[in-house]
Amino acid sequence: MQRSIRVRSRGKFEVIDVTREVAAAVAEARVAEGVCTVFVRHATAAIIINENADPGFRADIVSALGKLFPEGVWEHDKVDDNGAAHLKAAFLGPSETIPVRDHRLLLGTWQGIALVECDGPREREIVIDVRA
Repeated sequence: MQRSIRVRSRGKFEVIDVTREVAAAVAEARVAEGVCTVFVRHATAAIIINENADPGFRADIVSALGKLFPEGVWEHDKVDDNGAAHLKAAFLGPSETIPVRDHRLLLGTWQGIALVECDGPREREIVIDVRA
């Protein structure tokens, strides 16, 4: 089963929890055992799995990536002034794969799935693919 969801970011750079939407797609797919791939169809956004309980972690991601990839110093900035956004997204990656058992994501206790917006605000399409 494959399904897409749309997520609208409000800021230039933010981390948006999409765990609930992905879990709902997995439950709807009725796959007892398999995998779920979550993929964002954009070059300046990423998907991560990490801490989901502490909102401070989302701020830490934003801060750390800002330090690793500062704005305005990249070759790509000559084209459309978002070189840092492309590098942040490439560093994190466009997808994650999660095992599925008993119609549920096998995430750890503190893990969640998030869209990392690196060049917003924008509407992003996320493809959720669940396979046995």
